[in-house]
Amino acid sequence: MARYLLAVQYDETSQHTEEEVQAQMARTGRVTHEMKAAGTWVFVGGLRPSHATTLVRPGNGTTTITDGPFAETKEQLGGFWVIECADLDQALGWANKAALACGEPIEVRPFADDSGR
Repeated sequence: MARYLLAVQYDETSQHTEEEVQAQMARTGRVTHEMKAAGTWVFVGGLRPSHATTLVRPGNGTTTITDGPFAETKEQLGGFWVIECADLDQALGWANKAALACGEPIEVRPFADDSGR
């Protein structure tokens, strides 16, 4: 079994009502429940908005710590699932369900294997 990251690409400029957010959370919760029932689920997490970010950047043998996002983009990582699947096709099937549930793009990325690829 291979592990995949299903990363929610959230548009921070979009405005959602509390009712819309609650409906989205209910839909994504159902997908998570389905993943657990299928034995695919490993971990899920939602993230606070990018303004809550702290960046620790290395350079010249020391680090610099700054507040806020490090990229000037409206799409940020909003949350993620870690799943175990037989192959990429199965992971893409779960990503399809996740994208429909949360209404946001889902990036599918395999974890590096033991050889570092």
